[in-house]
Amino acid sequence: MERTTVALGEIAYRVEGSGRPWLLVHGFPLDHSMWRGQIEFLAERARVVAVDLPGFGMTAPLNVPAVTMAALADSLAQLLDHLAIDQPVTYVGLSMGGYIGWEFYRRHEERVGSMVMCDTRAAADTEEAKRGREETARRVLQEGSDALVEGMLPRLFAERTREEQAEIVEQTAAVMRHTSPATIAAALRGMAQRSDMSGLLEEITVPTLLLGGSEDRLTPPDEMARIAASLPAGTWCEIAHAGHMAPLEQPGEVNRRLEAWWSAVDGTGAGK
Repeated sequence: MERTTVALGEIAYRVEGSGRPWLLVHGFPLDHSMWRGQIEFLAERARVVAVDLPGFGMTAPLNVPAVTMAALADSLAQLLDHLAIDQPVTYVGLSMGGYIGWEFYRRHEERVGSMVMCDTRAAADTEEAKRGREETARRVLQEGSDALVEGMLPRLFAERTREEQAEIVEQTAAVMRHTSPATIAAALRGMAQRSDMSGLLEEITVPTLLLGGSEDRLTPPDEMARIAASLPAGTWCEIAHAGHMAPLEQPGEVNRRLEAWWSAVDGTGAGK
């Protein structure tokens, strides 16, 4: 991983392959390693930029009370400037990475050629959800990152994943524990503050693939399907035997869907 400085602090990144740029943005509270099943596959077809957002992964912890999705979106634009990438990217985001993606499109539309939104939503938090995030933020600051892991981890994966791919579950837990309490709290508060993007959907004209696990309890398939239906060029694909972490749980199927979608969009294959 390499690092550069953006307005929020450090951002880390891994670049593989050549061709059209794909920007891979992880969920909360994870890092670029959640895309390990996609990076090499896509790098055979495109230039892949997989990031650790400021505060996450191999970057320094955040030292702000809250980090907004808009600020994180601007950090990604600053990274693209650093890498001299002026060609529109295929933006790929999961969960919080999807929240950032809507903001990235709204703030930097000219930099988006297409989008892949995984296990995410467009609506803002309910008041109840906002209160829950604040309670969790305070608890993590008091008790440490483990306080988040024990409550969140069971909701991330499908039953089959927990039974048959225990190493993936434990590796994800390790990444979560590595994330600093300050970063976790800042991100929780930033997600609680995010705007409702439902009204933006009809304005997003670029080809957009929605991918979600059939057993995702955090962002259920019917919600993802509604987002796809609201997009002028939206496509919905449900990934069987996956929960909220579909790209990590079922990488082969997700890669197959990515390849099929991009071949249909571009006519040549993913980024060739």
